[in-house]
Amino acid sequence: MILGGDLGGTKTLLALAESEAGRIRIVHQQRFASADYPTFDALLGDFLAGRPAVASACFGVAGPTDGASARLTYLPWSLAAAELARRFGMARVTLANDFAAAAHGLALVEPEHIVTLRAGQPIEDAPRVILGAGTGLGVAGLVREASGDRVIAGEGGHIGFAPQTAQQGDLWRWLLGRNGRVTTEDIVSGPGLARIHAFLGGRPRQPGEIGGLALAGGDPLAGAALRLWLECYGAFAGDLALHWLARGGVFLAGGIAAKLMPHFDNAPFIDAFLAKREHRHLAEGMPIRLVTDESLGLRGTLALASRCG
Repeated sequence: MILGGDLGGTKTLLALAESEAGRIRIVHQQRFASADYPTFDALLGDFLAGRPAVASACFGVAGPTDGASARLTYLPWSLAAAELARRFGMARVTLANDFAAAAHGLALVEPEHIVTLRAGQPIEDAPRVILGAGTGLGVAGLVREASGDRVIAGEGGHIGFAPQTAQQGDLWRWLLGRNGRVTTEDIVSGPGLARIHAFLGGRPRQPGEIGGLALAGGDPLAGAALRLWLECYGAFAGDLALHWLARGGVFLAGGIAAKLMPHFDNAPFIDAFLAKREHRHLAEGMPIRLVTDESLGLRGTLALASRCG
């Protein structure tokens, strides 16, 4: 029996699975509201109560990790792999960046959960990049090697925000006056959508409410906020694609994109992605795909746990 977990600032997904001959079968999966628990140990104790013994586990965490310890960026949770293994009687526990885990999960996603936003001209063995906006903004790269895909984790969401239009410049100055340094995650995230809505003059609303109003079409301000958010997201995704020369594909994950992009006009995202001046032709060759499987990161942690078992 193996255990996988996708630990985020908003939700935590955990699953027990059987691993045999390279195949993984989930036997129990559960979703938790992360903020309901003061520590991850308390949450994990609830999940494992009365469950079978676990041989190995891997947890994807929304924050940097060296594989042995981690602190989540948007939760007061600290994890130590050795302590978790000792407390819960597991032979091995590893920690992974949540988007590195998501990258490992790409190969396990069913085709119906991958939506092509732009086909491009993919090159099979070229690098790929995966990114996603949720509570924060995660990034990881995949590079093909002789032994398979090598996943490279990063904290690309904390790169400084680069305005590409006069309106985005005004947004940058507005945020700079409130917080100091402006990162891309400050804008391309769920809280970022709420900040954009406030910048445009809207009253305080939750990101999900803004997205719902934008999709319904009856609130022009919510629609304008989502379009500006998509412009910023597309520009950043295109910059990452150039950085990685991601001719193998750019994959968008994270709850906000999966909920909104299949039902909204994605032209602001695509146009900003392609607006790369003399390198537009490179951007045009890069496929853009949306992953709608909420369990992507969880599947990746199970794959990693199975390799350690």
